[in-house]
Amino acid sequence: MQLKFGSFPIVVVSSPEMAKEILQTNDHNFASRPALAAGKYTSYNFSNMSWAPNGPYWRQARRIYLKELLSQKRIDSYEYIRTEERRALISRLYALSGKETVIREELVRFTLTNITRMTLGGKYFYVSESDRSFSKVKLEELKEMVDDWFLLNGVFIIGDWIPWLNFLDLQGYVKRMKALNKKFNRFHDIVIADHKAKREAGKDNFVAKDMVDVVLQLADDPNLEVKLKIDGVKGLLQDPIVGGTDTSAIAMEWAISELLKQPQLLRKATEELDRVIGRDRWVEEEDIPNLPYIGAIVKETLRVHPVGTLLAPHLSTEDCKIAGYDILKGTTVFVNAWSLGRDPRYWEAPEKFLPERFFGKNIDVTGHHFELLPFGSGRRMCPGYRLGLMLVHSTLANLLHGFSWKLPDNVKPEDVEMEEEFGLTTHKKIPIVAVVEPRLSAHLYV
Repeated sequence: MQLKFGSFPIVVVSSPEMAKEILQTNDHNFASRPALAAGKYTSYNFSNMSWAPNGPYWRQARRIYLKELLSQKRIDSYEYIRTEERRALISRLYALSGKETVIREELVRFTLTNITRMTLGGKYFYVSESDRSFSKVKLEELKEMVDDWFLLNGVFIIGDWIPWLNFLDLQGYVKRMKALNKKFNRFHDIVIADHKAKREAGKDNFVAKDMVDVVLQLADDPNLEVKLKIDGVKGLLQDPIVGGTDTSAIAMEWAISELLKQPQLLRKATEELDRVIGRDRWVEEEDIPNLPYIGAIVKETLRVHPVGTLLAPHLSTEDCKIAGYDILKGTTVFVNAWSLGRDPRYWEAPEKFLPERFFGKNIDVTGHHFELLPFGSGRRMCPGYRLGLMLVHSTLANLLHGFSWKLPDNVKPEDVEMEEEFGLTTHKKIPIVAVVEPRLSAHLYV
Protein backbone atom coordinates (compact mmCIF):
# COMPACT_ATOMS: atom_id res chain seq x y z
CA MET A 1 0.00 0.00 0.00
CA GLN A 2 1.07 3.60 -0.52
CA LEU A 3 0.81 6.24 2.19
CA LYS A 4 1.84 9.87 2.46
CA PHE A 5 4.03 10.88 5.40
CA GLY A 6 3.97 14.66 5.31
CA SER A 7 5.64 15.62 2.01
CA PHE A 8 6.90 12.15 1.07
CA PRO A 9 5.39 9.01 -0.51
CA ILE A 10 5.73 5.80 1.52
CA VAL A 11 5.17 2.25 0.28
CA VAL A 12 4.63 -0.59 2.75
CA VAL A 13 5.39 -4.09 1.44
CA SER A 14 3.59 -6.92 3.26
CA SER A 15 3.69 -9.91 0.90
CA PRO A 16 6.59 -12.23 -0.04
CA GLU A 17 5.96 -11.62 -3.75
CA MET A 18 6.31 -7.85 -3.44
CA ALA A 19 9.26 -8.20 -1.06
CA LYS A 20 11.02 -10.21 -3.77
CA GLU A 21 10.24 -7.50 -6.34
CA ILE A 22 11.77 -4.81 -4.11
CA LEU A 23 14.71 -6.68 -2.58
CA GLN A 24 15.77 -8.91 -5.47
CA THR A 25 14.30 -8.08 -8.88
CA ASN A 26 14.67 -4.30 -8.43
CA ASP A 27 17.34 -4.41 -5.73
CA HIS A 28 19.58 -1.96 -7.62
CA ASN A 29 16.87 0.72 -7.40
CA PHE A 30 16.02 0.23 -3.71
CA ALA A 31 19.50 -0.20 -2.21
CA SER A 32 19.67 3.28 -0.71
CA ARG A 33 18.38 4.79 2.54
CA PRO A 34 16.28 7.89 3.21
CA ALA A 35 18.19 10.75 4.83
CA LEU A 36 16.48 10.64 8.22
CA ALA A 37 17.61 12.45 11.36
CA ALA A 38 18.65 9.18 12.99
CA GLY A 39 21.27 8.54 10.33
CA LYS A 40 22.62 12.07 10.61
CA TYR A 41 22.79 12.47 14.37
CA THR A 42 23.26 8.95 15.78
CA SER A 43 25.35 7.35 13.02
CA TYR A 44 28.10 9.86 12.29
CA ASN A 45 26.36 11.68 9.45
CA PHE A 46 25.33 8.50 7.60
CA SER A 47 28.80 6.94 7.99
CA ASN A 48 27.77 3.52 9.26
CA MET A 49 26.53 0.57 7.21
CA SER A 50 22.95 0.91 8.41
CA TRP A 51 22.26 4.46 7.21
CA ALA A 52 24.87 5.18 4.51
CA PRO A 53 23.20 5.96 1.16
CA ASN A 54 23.96 3.71 -1.79
CA GLY A 55 27.16 4.89 -3.44
CA PRO A 56 30.95 4.47 -3.45
CA TYR A 57 31.31 4.90 0.35
CA TRP A 58 28.61 2.35 1.22
CA ARG A 59 29.89 -0.19 -1.34
CA GLN A 60 33.40 0.16 0.10
CA ALA A 61 32.09 -0.23 3.66
CA ARG A 62 30.19 -3.36 2.62
CA ARG A 63 33.36 -4.85 1.09
CA ILE A 64 35.28 -4.06 4.28
CA TYR A 65 32.68 -5.88 6.36
CA LEU A 66 32.35 -8.92 4.12
CA LYS A 67 36.07 -9.37 3.40
CA GLU A 68 37.76 -8.03 6.53
CA LEU A 69 35.53 -7.66 9.56
CA LEU A 70 32.89 -10.37 9.17
CA SER A 71 34.55 -12.94 6.94
CA GLN A 72 34.03 -16.56 7.92
CA LYS A 73 37.73 -16.84 8.76
CA ARG A 74 37.59 -13.92 11.18
CA ILE A 75 34.33 -15.13 12.74
CA ASP A 76 35.94 -18.54 13.30
CA SER A 77 39.00 -16.91 14.85
CA TYR A 78 36.78 -15.38 17.56
CA GLU A 79 35.23 -18.68 18.60
CA TYR A 80 37.35 -18.75 21.77
CA ILE A 81 35.80 -15.42 22.84
CA ARG A 82 32.27 -16.71 22.33
CA THR A 83 33.14 -19.87 24.28
CA GLU A 84 34.68 -17.94 27.20
CA GLU A 85 31.76 -15.57 27.47
CA ARG A 86 29.25 -18.39 27.17
CA ARG A 87 30.96 -20.12 30.12
CA ALA A 88 30.86 -16.84 32.06
CA LEU A 89 27.10 -16.55 31.37
CA ILE A 90 26.56 -20.14 32.50
CA SER A 91 28.55 -19.47 35.69
CA ARG A 92 26.45 -16.39 36.50
CA LEU A 93 23.22 -18.33 35.97
CA TYR A 94 24.59 -21.23 38.04
CA ALA A 95 25.18 -18.78 40.90
CA LEU A 96 21.56 -17.64 40.53
CA SER A 97 20.16 -21.20 40.65
CA GLY A 98 16.79 -21.38 42.36
CA LYS A 99 16.30 -17.61 42.29
CA GLU A 100 13.90 -15.63 40.15
CA THR A 101 16.06 -14.05 37.44
CA VAL A 102 15.34 -11.41 34.80
CA ILE A 103 16.91 -13.28 31.90
CA ARG A 104 17.17 -10.26 29.58
CA GLU A 105 19.73 -8.57 31.82
CA GLU A 106 22.06 -11.57 31.68
CA LEU A 107 21.61 -12.01 27.91
CA VAL A 108 22.35 -8.36 27.11
CA ARG A 109 25.47 -8.42 29.27
CA PHE A 110 26.56 -11.60 27.47
CA THR A 111 26.01 -10.27 23.95
CA LEU A 112 27.54 -6.88 24.75
CA THR A 113 30.66 -8.51 26.18
CA ASN A 114 30.98 -10.79 23.16
CA ILE A 115 30.61 -8.02 20.61
CA THR A 116 32.92 -5.55 22.36
CA ARG A 117 35.64 -8.17 22.74
CA MET A 118 35.36 -9.28 19.11
CA THR A 119 35.07 -5.75 17.73
CA LEU A 120 37.18 -3.70 20.11
CA GLY A 121 39.60 -6.28 21.49
CA GLY A 122 38.33 -5.81 25.05
CA LYS A 123 35.21 -5.14 27.08
CA TYR A 124 35.84 -1.42 27.60
CA PHE A 125 33.24 -1.39 30.34
CA TYR A 126 33.31 -2.26 34.02
CA VAL A 127 30.69 -4.02 36.13
CA SER A 128 31.89 -3.16 39.64
CA GLU A 129 34.09 -0.39 40.99
CA SER A 130 36.87 -2.90 41.69
CA ASP A 131 37.61 -3.42 37.98
CA ARG A 132 37.16 0.22 36.95
CA SER A 133 39.86 2.01 34.97
CA PHE A 134 40.11 5.34 33.19
CA SER A 135 39.46 3.72 29.80
CA LYS A 136 36.09 2.15 30.59
CA VAL A 137 32.45 3.13 30.99
CA LYS A 138 30.05 1.34 33.31
CA LEU A 139 28.16 -1.63 31.86
CA GLU A 140 24.80 -0.03 32.63
CA GLU A 141 25.85 3.15 30.81
CA LEU A 142 26.89 1.27 27.67
CA LYS A 143 23.67 -0.78 27.74
CA GLU A 144 21.70 2.44 28.10
CA MET A 145 23.53 3.96 25.12
CA VAL A 146 22.64 0.94 22.97
CA ASP A 147 19.02 1.02 24.16
CA ASP A 148 18.78 4.74 23.38
CA TRP A 149 20.26 4.18 19.92
CA PHE A 150 17.56 1.62 19.07
CA LEU A 151 14.80 3.77 20.54
CA LEU A 152 15.87 6.92 18.67
CA ASN A 153 16.42 5.02 15.40
CA GLY A 154 12.88 3.68 15.56
CA VAL A 155 10.87 6.79 16.46
CA PHE A 156 8.74 8.81 14.05
CA ILE A 157 10.23 12.29 13.82
CA ILE A 158 7.92 14.96 12.43
CA GLY A 159 10.80 16.96 10.90
CA ASP A 160 11.87 13.98 8.77
CA TRP A 161 8.61 14.09 6.87
CA ILE A 162 7.67 17.78 7.15
CA PRO A 163 11.05 19.44 6.57
CA TRP A 164 9.96 23.03 7.25
CA LEU A 165 9.17 21.99 10.85
CA ASN A 166 12.56 20.34 11.30
CA PHE A 167 14.23 23.27 13.05
CA LEU A 168 11.64 23.23 15.85
CA ASP A 169 12.50 19.67 16.99
CA LEU A 170 8.92 19.45 18.26
CA GLN A 171 9.36 16.09 20.02
CA GLY A 172 12.85 16.75 21.40
CA TYR A 173 14.26 13.66 19.68
CA VAL A 174 17.05 15.47 17.81
CA LYS A 175 18.28 16.98 21.06
CA ARG A 176 18.42 13.47 22.55
CA MET A 177 20.21 12.16 19.45
CA LYS A 178 22.90 14.83 19.73
CA ALA A 179 23.41 13.99 23.42
CA LEU A 180 23.70 10.29 22.59
CA ASN A 181 26.19 11.05 19.81
CA LYS A 182 28.41 12.83 22.34
CA LYS A 183 28.41 9.73 24.55
CA PHE A 184 29.31 7.42 21.66
CA ASN A 185 31.98 9.88 20.52
CA ARG A 186 33.57 9.85 23.96
CA PHE A 187 33.46 6.05 24.08
CA HIS A 188 34.94 5.61 20.59
CA ASP A 189 37.64 8.22 21.26
CA ILE A 190 38.81 6.18 24.26
CA VAL A 191 38.86 2.94 22.25
CA ILE A 192 40.65 4.45 19.24
CA ALA A 193 43.25 6.26 21.38
CA ASP A 194 43.99 3.02 23.24
CA HIS A 195 44.49 1.08 19.99
CA LYS A 196 46.65 3.78 18.46
CA ALA A 197 48.87 3.77 21.56
CA LYS A 198 49.28 -0.02 21.37
CA ARG A 199 50.06 0.17 17.66
CA GLU A 200 52.67 2.86 18.27
CA ALA A 201 54.25 0.79 21.02
CA GLY A 202 54.46 -2.23 18.71
CA LYS A 203 55.46 -0.25 15.62
CA ASP A 204 57.05 -2.49 12.96
CA ASN A 205 56.03 -5.73 14.68
CA PHE A 206 52.40 -4.74 15.12
CA VAL A 207 49.74 -7.24 13.97
CA ALA A 208 46.04 -6.34 13.76
CA LYS A 209 44.16 -8.34 16.40
CA ASP A 210 40.62 -6.96 16.25
CA MET A 211 38.24 -4.93 14.13
CA VAL A 212 39.51 -1.60 15.46
CA ASP A 213 43.05 -2.45 14.38
CA VAL A 214 41.82 -3.45 10.93
CA VAL A 215 39.73 -0.32 10.41
CA LEU A 216 42.53 1.97 11.60
CA GLN A 217 44.92 0.30 9.16
CA LEU A 218 42.40 0.80 6.35
CA ALA A 219 42.04 4.47 7.31
CA ASP A 220 45.78 4.86 6.61
CA ASP A 221 45.52 3.09 3.24
CA PRO A 222 46.02 5.64 0.42
CA ASN A 223 44.60 3.18 -2.13
CA LEU A 224 41.07 3.11 -0.73
CA GLU A 225 38.48 4.28 -3.24
CA VAL A 226 36.94 6.60 -0.62
CA LYS A 227 39.17 8.00 2.12
CA LEU A 228 38.08 6.62 5.49
CA LYS A 229 37.80 9.62 7.82
CA ILE A 230 37.28 9.56 11.57
CA ASP A 231 33.46 9.55 11.27
CA GLY A 232 33.75 6.56 8.93
CA VAL A 233 36.00 4.74 11.42
CA LYS A 234 33.55 5.34 14.27
CA GLY A 235 30.56 4.45 12.10
CA LEU A 236 32.05 1.11 11.09
CA LEU A 237 32.88 0.31 14.73
CA GLN A 238 29.44 1.35 15.93
CA ASP A 239 27.54 -1.00 13.62
CA PRO A 240 28.48 -4.32 15.27
CA ILE A 241 28.09 -2.89 18.78
CA VAL A 242 24.53 -1.69 18.27
CA GLY A 243 23.57 -4.28 15.67
CA GLY A 244 24.96 -7.34 17.43
CA THR A 245 23.96 -6.68 21.03
CA ASP A 246 20.26 -5.96 21.30
CA THR A 247 19.19 -8.18 18.40
CA SER A 248 20.73 -11.45 19.60
CA ALA A 249 19.56 -10.95 23.18
CA ILE A 250 16.01 -10.17 22.01
CA ALA A 251 15.85 -13.31 19.86
CA MET A 252 17.01 -15.54 22.72
CA GLU A 253 14.57 -13.98 25.20
CA TRP A 254 11.65 -14.57 22.81
CA ALA A 255 12.76 -18.20 22.28
CA ILE A 256 13.00 -18.88 26.02
CA SER A 257 9.61 -17.22 26.59
CA GLU A 258 7.93 -19.38 23.95
CA LEU A 259 9.47 -22.55 25.40
CA LEU A 260 8.35 -21.65 28.93
CA LYS A 261 4.86 -21.05 27.54
CA GLN A 262 4.88 -24.51 25.92
CA PRO A 263 6.84 -26.87 28.24
CA GLN A 264 6.38 -29.78 25.83
CA LEU A 265 8.61 -27.99 23.31
CA LEU A 266 11.24 -27.47 26.00
CA ARG A 267 11.19 -31.21 26.73
CA LYS A 268 11.71 -32.02 23.03
CA ALA A 269 14.69 -29.68 22.90
CA THR A 270 16.38 -31.20 25.97
CA GLU A 271 15.69 -34.73 24.70
CA GLU A 272 17.55 -33.87 21.48
CA LEU A 273 20.43 -32.33 23.43
CA ASP A 274 20.75 -35.36 25.72
CA ARG A 275 20.67 -37.72 22.75
CA VAL A 276 23.18 -35.85 20.57
CA ILE A 277 25.45 -34.18 23.14
CA GLY A 278 25.07 -36.33 26.23
CA ARG A 279 25.32 -35.11 29.82
CA ASP A 280 29.12 -34.95 30.10
CA ARG A 281 29.97 -31.89 28.00
CA TRP A 282 28.75 -28.55 26.70
CA VAL A 283 27.47 -27.88 23.20
CA GLU A 284 30.18 -26.67 20.80
CA GLU A 285 29.55 -24.57 17.71
CA GLU A 286 30.42 -27.53 15.48
CA ASP A 287 27.52 -29.44 17.06
CA ILE A 288 24.85 -27.02 15.82
CA PRO A 289 24.20 -28.75 12.43
CA ASN A 290 23.43 -31.94 14.39
CA LEU A 291 20.71 -30.24 16.46
CA PRO A 292 17.83 -29.74 13.99
CA TYR A 293 15.20 -29.11 16.65
CA ILE A 294 17.24 -26.30 18.19
CA GLY A 295 17.63 -24.89 14.67
CA ALA A 296 13.88 -25.13 14.13
CA ILE A 297 13.23 -23.27 17.41
CA VAL A 298 15.50 -20.43 16.27
CA LYS A 299 13.81 -20.21 12.85
CA GLU A 300 10.33 -20.26 14.38
CA THR A 301 11.37 -17.55 16.87
CA LEU A 302 12.60 -15.35 14.03
CA ARG A 303 9.37 -15.98 12.12
CA VAL A 304 6.95 -15.22 14.94
CA HIS A 305 9.11 -12.54 16.58
CA PRO A 306 11.31 -10.93 13.92
CA VAL A 307 13.75 -8.68 15.74
CA GLY A 308 12.93 -5.91 13.28
CA THR A 309 9.17 -5.86 12.63
CA LEU A 310 9.84 -3.43 9.80
CA LEU A 311 13.16 -3.82 8.00
CA ALA A 312 15.29 -0.68 7.83
CA PRO A 313 13.73 1.64 5.20
CA HIS A 314 14.77 1.49 1.55
CA LEU A 315 14.74 4.44 -0.84
CA SER A 316 14.01 4.33 -4.56
CA THR A 317 16.65 6.17 -6.58
CA GLU A 318 14.78 6.06 -9.91
CA ASP A 319 11.19 5.94 -11.12
CA CYS A 320 10.18 2.32 -11.69
CA LYS A 321 7.15 0.07 -12.13
CA ILE A 322 6.40 -2.75 -9.66
CA ALA A 323 3.58 -5.18 -10.44
CA GLY A 324 1.99 -2.58 -12.69
CA TYR A 325 2.24 0.25 -10.16
CA ASP A 326 4.42 3.34 -10.61
CA ILE A 327 6.91 3.87 -7.79
CA LEU A 328 8.41 7.34 -7.98
CA LYS A 329 12.01 8.28 -7.33
CA GLY A 330 12.41 9.31 -3.69
CA THR A 331 9.79 6.88 -2.35
CA THR A 332 10.62 5.32 1.01
CA VAL A 333 9.79 1.60 1.19
CA PHE A 334 9.18 -0.33 4.40
CA VAL A 335 9.18 -4.14 4.24
CA ASN A 336 6.95 -5.62 6.94
CA ALA A 337 8.85 -8.74 8.06
CA TRP A 338 6.19 -9.42 10.72
CA SER A 339 3.50 -9.78 8.03
CA LEU A 340 5.70 -11.90 5.75
CA GLY A 341 6.13 -14.45 8.54
CA ARG A 342 2.39 -14.61 9.13
CA ASP A 343 1.14 -14.86 5.55
CA PRO A 344 -1.45 -17.71 5.69
CA ARG A 345 -0.70 -18.62 2.06
CA TYR A 346 2.77 -19.74 3.14
CA TRP A 347 2.33 -20.66 6.80
CA GLU A 348 -0.23 -23.05 8.27
CA ALA A 349 -1.58 -21.79 11.61
CA PRO A 350 0.72 -18.75 11.36
CA GLU A 351 -0.10 -17.43 14.85
CA LYS A 352 1.06 -20.63 16.55
CA PHE A 353 4.66 -21.27 17.64
CA LEU A 354 5.41 -24.63 15.99
CA PRO A 355 9.12 -25.40 15.42
CA GLU A 356 8.15 -28.68 13.75
CA ARG A 357 6.78 -26.76 10.76
CA PHE A 358 10.36 -26.49 9.44
CA PHE A 359 11.00 -30.25 9.40
CA GLY A 360 11.25 -31.52 5.85
CA LYS A 361 11.24 -28.00 4.42
CA ASN A 362 14.23 -26.26 2.92
CA ILE A 363 13.50 -22.79 4.29
CA ASP A 364 16.36 -20.70 5.67
CA VAL A 365 16.70 -17.18 7.07
CA THR A 366 19.49 -16.00 4.79
CA GLY A 367 17.45 -13.89 2.39
CA HIS A 368 16.51 -16.54 -0.18
CA HIS A 369 12.98 -17.27 1.05
CA PHE A 370 10.91 -14.11 1.07
CA GLU A 371 8.31 -15.44 3.47
CA LEU A 372 11.02 -15.39 6.16
CA LEU A 373 13.32 -12.35 6.11
CA PRO A 374 14.57 -11.57 9.65
CA PHE A 375 17.88 -10.25 8.24
CA GLY A 376 16.51 -8.74 5.04
CA SER A 377 17.71 -9.68 1.56
CA GLY A 378 19.73 -8.31 -1.32
CA ARG A 379 22.41 -5.65 -1.15
CA ARG A 380 21.23 -4.19 2.16
CA MET A 381 20.89 -7.51 3.95
CA CYS A 382 22.46 -7.53 7.42
CA PRO A 383 26.16 -8.42 6.85
CA GLY A 384 26.48 -9.87 10.35
CA TYR A 385 23.78 -12.52 10.04
CA ARG A 386 26.25 -15.45 10.19
CA LEU A 387 27.73 -14.22 13.46
CA GLY A 388 24.30 -13.47 14.89
CA LEU A 389 22.94 -16.91 14.05
CA MET A 390 26.01 -18.62 15.48
CA LEU A 391 25.71 -16.64 18.71
CA VAL A 392 21.99 -17.37 19.11
CA HIS A 393 22.18 -21.07 18.17
CA SER A 394 25.14 -21.96 20.37
CA THR A 395 24.02 -19.90 23.38
CA LEU A 396 20.41 -21.05 23.34
CA ALA A 397 21.51 -24.69 22.96
CA ASN A 398 23.83 -24.45 25.97
CA LEU A 399 21.28 -22.66 28.14
CA LEU A 400 18.69 -25.36 27.44
CA HIS A 401 21.31 -28.11 27.86
CA GLY A 402 22.79 -26.78 31.09
CA PHE A 403 19.66 -25.80 33.00
CA SER A 404 16.13 -26.84 33.80
CA TRP A 405 13.88 -23.85 33.15
CA LYS A 406 10.81 -23.05 35.23
CA LEU A 407 8.50 -20.11 35.75
CA PRO A 408 8.12 -18.53 39.20
CA ASP A 409 5.68 -20.41 41.45
CA ASN A 410 2.87 -17.91 40.94
CA VAL A 411 3.05 -17.96 37.13
CA LYS A 412 1.45 -20.59 34.89
CA PRO A 413 2.62 -21.23 31.29
CA GLU A 414 -0.60 -19.83 29.86
CA ASP A 415 -0.04 -16.63 31.85
CA VAL A 416 3.33 -15.79 30.25
CA GLU A 417 2.92 -12.30 28.82
CA MET A 418 3.91 -12.05 25.13
CA GLU A 419 3.03 -8.42 24.44
CA GLU A 420 5.49 -6.67 22.12
CA GLU A 421 7.07 -3.25 22.47
CA PHE A 422 7.77 -1.76 19.06
CA GLY A 423 10.79 0.29 18.00
CA LEU A 424 13.61 -0.28 15.54
CA THR A 425 13.67 -3.67 17.28
CA THR A 426 10.67 -5.43 18.79
CA HIS A 427 11.20 -6.89 22.23
CA LYS A 428 9.02 -8.21 25.02
CA LYS A 429 7.22 -5.41 26.80
CA ILE A 430 7.51 -7.30 30.08
CA PRO A 431 10.87 -9.13 30.46
CA ILE A 432 10.61 -12.85 31.16
CA VAL A 433 11.46 -13.93 34.71
CA ALA A 434 12.58 -17.54 35.14
CA VAL A 435 14.07 -19.91 37.69
CA VAL A 436 16.95 -22.09 36.50
CA GLU A 437 18.44 -25.21 38.06
CA PRO A 438 21.56 -27.06 36.82
CA ARG A 439 20.82 -30.35 35.03
CA LEU A 440 24.37 -31.55 34.26
CA SER A 441 27.26 -32.79 36.41
CA ALA A 442 28.43 -30.16 38.90
CA HIS A 443 32.05 -30.13 37.67
CA LEU A 444 30.94 -28.71 34.30
CA TYR A 445 29.86 -25.45 35.92
CA VAL A 446 33.12 -24.72 37.71
